[in-house]
Amino acid sequence: ARNQKRRDNNSNETAPSDSEDDDQDEEDMPSDNSSNSSNNSSNGNSRDNSRGDREWRRDRHRDRGRDRSRDRDRPSRGEREIVLSEDDVLLPVGGLLDILDNYAFLRTAGYLPGPNDVYVSLQQVRKYGLRKGDVVTGQVRQAREGEKKEKFNALVRLDTINGMEPDSSKERVDFSKLVPLYPQDRLRLETLPNILTTRVIDLIAPIGKGQRGLIVSPPKAGKTMVLQAIANAITTNNPECHLMVVLVDERPEEVTDMQRSVKGEVIASTFDRPADDHTTVAELAIERAKRLVELGHDVVVLLDSITRLGRAYNIAAPASGRILSGGVDSAALYPPKKFFGAARNIEDGGSLTILATALVETGSKMDEVIFEEFKGTGNMELKLDRRFADKRIFPAVDIDASGTRKEEILMGPEELNIVWKLRRVLHALDSQQALELLLEK
Repeated sequence: ARNQKRRDNNSNETAPSDSEDDDQDEEDMPSDNSSNSSNNSSNGNSRDNSRGDREWRRDRHRDRGRDRSRDRDRPSRGEREIVLSEDDVLLPVGGLLDILDNYAFLRTAGYLPGPNDVYVSLQQVRKYGLRKGDVVTGQVRQAREGEKKEKFNALVRLDTINGMEPDSSKERVDFSKLVPLYPQDRLRLETLPNILTTRVIDLIAPIGKGQRGLIVSPPKAGKTMVLQAIANAITTNNPECHLMVVLVDERPEEVTDMQRSVKGEVIASTFDRPADDHTTVAELAIERAKRLVELGHDVVVLLDSITRLGRAYNIAAPASGRILSGGVDSAALYPPKKFFGAARNIEDGGSLTILATALVETGSKMDEVIFEEFKGTGNMELKLDRRFADKRIFPAVDIDASGTRKEEILMGPEELNIVWKLRRVLHALDSQQALELLLEK
């Protein structure tokens, strides 16, 4: 019985089934299929294991490089501090800080790049809390005899930031966090009795500190004369204001005339320069104005013109793929809006006033689109009429189309009542007769 049980167990473990015996007899295969499948599966498993090992090593190598770059807080090759010796000669330098993507420069010869600009590392920018538009003074190292001269000298020592100590500049409030209000302090423009332009503006469209105004003008309507009159009136009646005249895509002779007739700061990029220079000048100028406002100063910016600035951004800015009528890229209108929208009256002191000219009736669809985008953004508008300028009636102001929002804040009650009565009388007349009556009286 024991032997019979052992034989039954052996037959259950080793004996193939009847169907398997029949298949082997019919096919007469030299090797077993089960052994082949087991070999193939073992080979596949070995290939998967080797592939997994390679991927694991690759991921480990990537993680190793990523962890090293994150853990080590050291300056890059371009940001290494320059080691000074006792024999080095330091030269004083100063300029306007222009921060780009991966580096910064001190513009020593104005607002455009020049050969004498000074390199500033991003490590210094982060260390001292520097911002674009800061006026920085410091020192650079003079090249030794026989030493290869670098393309740009590097700033090795920083002395002042906007005339203050470097440590105190970190306590500045960011411009975007300042609280904007309606203009409350008026900028009186009337100077001499024979200058009628500023007197008309005081009556029709008064200007306050923090005003955001548009001077809408067709070609040859006298907008340059209006800008010069406003600039001279501000420097005469309001010397505490820092005046900046920004000329974009202008004629060279007009730039020279503005520099000689205006006592303020004239920043210009003539029409024979590329569009990138126009945008660079405008951006650096408005950033400089913001830095002054952060310090509590009153700044007045006169821009001529915001239409040409929009054209420059339409050429220089990368295309977004969304084209408006007239060939205007939708992304090209945001930077000029950011420029114009910076005008505001600050609650705790300081103001930024921007008066920009906008061109109309030029025959260009692009100019019309740009003007329509800025039409409702300002809180003051002065419209010039080409018909009056052709008849040599200056200033060629369209009285009915000009005005200021919340003018009751800038004027006293008595003056406000007189101006409103004057407007009722002038509105009943023809536009030319109204202007002539206003200039005569």
